[in-house]
Amino acid sequence: MNQIVNRRGILAVSAVAAAAVPLATCAGYVDAKDVGAVEDLMREHGILRRLLLIYRASAQRIRAAQTFDIAALNQACAIFRQFGEGYHEQKLEEAHIFPAVAKAGGEAASYIDVLKAQHARGRAINAYIDSATKLGKRDTRLADALDRFELMYEHHAAREDTIVFPGWKEALSASELDDLGDQFEDIEQQEVGKDGFEHIRTRVAAIERALGLSDIGQFTAPLP
Repeated sequence: MNQIVNRRGILAVSAVAAAAVPLATCAGYVDAKDVGAVEDLMREHGILRRLLLIYRASAQRIRAAQTFDIAALNQACAIFRQFGEGYHEQKLEEAHIFPAVAKAGGEAASYIDVLKAQHARGRAINAYIDSATKLGKRDTRLADALDRFELMYEHHAAREDTIVFPGWKEALSASELDDLGDQFEDIEQQEVGKDGFEHIRTRVAAIERALGLSDIGQFTAPLP
């Protein structure tokens, strides 16, 4: 029995004659460099994108003068600040990913300065959103802040997913990537607790329910 260790568990692989069959041909084999840290970063981006959709819906309701749970929007902002800024951006991207990408050079490295500047701008905007929602504001200034943050971060995350993260992955050996995956797991537990991702996902789902956004069928596009 061969076992391949990755960050999220152990994938058991059966072989009748392990000595005679190369590991790469075993059923269920997954290259250690094809799973783990990078995919986990993109999964975390999935959480942040769900928060961005909450921002978008809230901005639309403000502009339409519709009532909605402003406390739920404040909770979404709090999660973005803790999970997105304090953990994902500062502890992973800025501490580990951006320096490695900058050192490696190439196309991915050309994005680092603007990505860091957008992190800083995003923190300033989220600080305003947090303050405004705590006061119960539902004005145009808040709607503008939500829209501008969403637009900036959608472009930001898309470049990270398609250019920066793949560039970071290519700059590391399989063993380095695996070691960092374990390190990231430790950081996640320190910052957001054991089973942190699952806990955050549950909190985001509760906010979506409170705002009437949990049924994605309502967003199915009509035919032109």
